[in-house]
Amino acid sequence: MGQLDLGRISAHGLGGAKDLPIPSELAIAGAVAALVVSFTVLAVAWREPRYDAATSGRPAPVWLDRFASSRALAIALRVLGMAFFLYVAAAAVFGKDTLINPFLGVFYVFLWVGIVPTSLLFGPFFKAISPARTIAMLFAKVSGVPEGQGLYEYPARLGYWPAALGLFSFVWLELVYPHATDLGPVRLWCAAYLGIMLIGSAVWGTTFLARADPFEVYSSLVAKLSIWGHRDGVLVVRSPLANLDTLVARPGLVGVVGVLFGSTAFDSFRESSEWLGLVQSMSIPRIVPDTLALIVFSGGVALILTAATMATGVTSDTPRRALPGLFAHSVVPIIVGYIVAHYLTFFIEYGQQTLIQLSDPFSRGDDYLGTADLQVNYWISLHPTFLAVTKVLAVVLGHVVGVVAAHDRAIKLLPPRHHLTGQLPLLMAMVGFTAGGLYLLFAA
Repeated sequence: MGQLDLGRISAHGLGGAKDLPIPSELAIAGAVAALVVSFTVLAVAWREPRYDAATSGRPAPVWLDRFASSRALAIALRVLGMAFFLYVAAAAVFGKDTLINPFLGVFYVFLWVGIVPTSLLFGPFFKAISPARTIAMLFAKVSGVPEGQGLYEYPARLGYWPAALGLFSFVWLELVYPHATDLGPVRLWCAAYLGIMLIGSAVWGTTFLARADPFEVYSSLVAKLSIWGHRDGVLVVRSPLANLDTLVARPGLVGVVGVLFGSTAFDSFRESSEWLGLVQSMSIPRIVPDTLALIVFSGGVALILTAATMATGVTSDTPRRALPGLFAHSVVPIIVGYIVAHYLTFFIEYGQQTLIQLSDPFSRGDDYLGTADLQVNYWISLHPTFLAVTKVLAVVLGHVVGVVAAHDRAIKLLPPRHHLTGQLPLLMAMVGFTAGGLYLLFAA
């Protein structure tokens, strides 16, 4: 049976320069050129906003709408999600404290990385299977409280800030805490997360989960790049860009994208030889500089986005301070691109190992799911050129889509004289993100 290697868990899917047998300078120059060319083409050919949440998309087939909105499907997904949660929870509580405990793989691979492909394919998938939502719904039924209702109305000013803090606590545990692969700390984090979600949903209803659950917010953001949406309660099929335009700007959204993007960049940076040499030369525990660096990366992305979007003229209808949140949706495809580039190998190979280990949750030689005798396929690691091209294309495509989303929003919000010049600071920020991200991808 395969084992999750400690070092590889820390390094995730990024195998370093050996995985990328193409010149880094060529990749960075090509990516920057793609962004500049994309912006130039948009400036010439895209002069009117094309996306409108009230009209975009076409209704899905009636049978598909009925199936997707059916109570039977909702119950089935909740039952499956809860059964899987209890199965993995049993491994966490009664399984051995070793790296082959599938709880670790489910937490770091299936949950954190798997949110991206499932949400891209199916929409806000985590919301449909969330154990916190299921338990909150069961409590509401038992207590007789109307479903989704809490004691108080969720404060609008909080927005997504609780989710940003939750996401930061997760990436800190994953990337900074030196015992991130010990069973005890991960169990404690999960118990605290579930407890906070249940208390919060009891006080503020399920609106709290939609704004504060880090995994639900993450899944819902990525789902905006899927083709599935709703308009007036009807399932519609939209282009991913049109769907992305429907993302509502709320307080804390910039913080969420800052943590998601910044933490992925930090994960590459912390494996670079320069950073390793610096922290090894310090007389303080590595957890201190790593924590500070994670804050700098996450906060830096948020600050750059804020400065770049506010450095333009606005109409009297749009407060300048609202611009960062209104343009934050353009960072979502960039995040997805970096997640694909950074975690691709990790997800495919260690995802297979986790599936194998799930058959033996207590490390006793069991084969509950019939997967214990499967073998990990390392095809993607054995084809480094394909892997390199895929990673670079994911980063470039994410930025190009981000430029398109920002351009459409700019000509919708900004006065005509700033339609192009007002986008230049954000374009420069995206060029910096692209160059820096690819540099870290190659340097780690």
